[in-house]
Amino acid sequence: MTHYIYLVRHGEHLDAEHGLVDGPLSPRGQRQAAAIADRLSGVPLEAVWHSPLQRAEQTAHAVAERLTAVSPTPSALLFDCVPTGMTPETPAAYEPFFGAVTEAEIEAGSAQMADATAEFLRRRSGEVHELLITHNFVIGWFVREVLGAPDWRWLTLNQAHCGLTVIAQKPGRPWTLLTHNDLSHLPWELRTGLPEPLPF
Repeated sequence: MTHYIYLVRHGEHLDAEHGLVDGPLSPRGQRQAAAIADRLSGVPLEAVWHSPLQRAEQTAHAVAERLTAVSPTPSALLFDCVPTGMTPETPAAYEPFFGAVTEAEIEAGSAQMADATAEFLRRRSGEVHELLITHNFVIGWFVREVLGAPDWRWLTLNQAHCGLTVIAQKPGRPWTLLTHNDLSHLPWELRTGLPEPLPF
């Protein structure tokens, strides 16, 4: 019996290009959310968790509309955050990014991710299918955790809007990464949110 966790980054939010921290989904974000909802419509999800931010909440509700037995539940553990600061192993190229992040934000993000992985990567009994709709850095941290990669590696694990990442655990075995940032449900024009555009 396997415990599956489906990790999805929220859809694009309105006026994101103007630096707004949060907002409703843009028209393109609504299409992205509909696409991931269609993709997951056949999965027997038992729970849909989402970040309390509006863009994640709206993405979660788009999925839940196709799953009448599941109600989306907000979790503060899935808020957008910065899990670490610069470490001795972090490449110097990332220093400008951390220049705008306070020590308090890093401390809070680190504590949040410790709690989040302890909560969601806790083995449940039986066959379990859970969906977490959250943010780029949070998903990067979960993937890094599952792979046992150095802490700074979350910086290199990026997800497109409504990209699908799946991790799983069988009894007695470690967590495994089944797929990362799968975009097969998104047409080319909906593949947004990556720091560098895909070459295909």
